[in-house]
Amino acid sequence: MDLAKTVTSSQTTPYAHDFHAWTEQQAQLLRQGQWAEADMEHIAEELDTLGASERRELESRLKVLLLHLLKWQYQPDQRSSNWIGTIDEQRDQLDSLLRQSPSLRRLVSEYLDYAYPKARRGASRETGLTPTKFPDTCPYSAQDVLDSEFWPDSQ
Repeated sequence: MDLAKTVTSSQTTPYAHDFHAWTEQQAQLLRQGQWAEADMEHIAEELDTLGASERRELESRLKVLLLHLLKWQYQPDQRSSNWIGTIDEQRDQLDSLLRQSPSLRRLVSEYLDYAYPKARRGASRETGLTPTKFPDTCPYSAQDVLDSEFWPDSQ
């Protein structure tokens, strides 16, 4: 068996065959400055995917948080420790996400606008209140939503 072929074949883990091994190999190549050997096309694709994943997480967490803030505000008689737990958890997770990726902070207001209609629809379904009971646009600022001391007043 030719040792050079064995080393070469073991170092060229296909992207689609074993993703975890591929990521380890690519990280090693980049750390060693072996740019020509690195799979730049797939590395760029994965970096794009990571950014999109973080943006999806931002929108999803904002939606869940907004939904529960609406329920908190519009159904005060139904308030529960579960709602408090969900609101706190979403804020904690958003805080972690924004600390790990500070550039996402500039997107919070924009993503509130994307998430709010979905949260409004979900709050309507979960509460049995008509969608028109809730404001057409998000009634909370980005600062309010992220503030652990902010709890909207009853309507």
